[in-house]
Amino acid sequence: MENFHVLEEKENHLFNRKEIVIVVESDVNPKREETKKLISEKFSSPSENIVIKEIKGRFGSKLFTIKAHIYSSKEDKERIEPKSKKEIQKQSSESSGEANQENKPEENQ
Repeated sequence: MENFHVLEEKENHLFNRKEIVIVVESDVNPKREETKKLISEKFSSPSENIVIKEIKGRFGSKLFTIKAHIYSSKEDKERIEPKSKKEIQKQSSESSGEANQENKPEENQ
């Protein structure tokens, strides 16, 4: 990702976040992690508070439009953003694993 510029930047006080639209010039599709790193450096916020909503490119063009939300805290992000299926399955497997450990009788008796 050689260069980029900010097209739009809005402060959303209701959700405690900044909504941005940037244009990136790149030879290949930008990866989400690379994009998060770029945004965190530009806006000086931790990458864990950033959610990439969309990366759009046009065929034959090296310009990509990226929409992202930058939350003021990790708690705001977790409260507002919907969880992915992977996150939900991970939480359910962790909670069922804890329940299994609680129900096991001790073998040392």
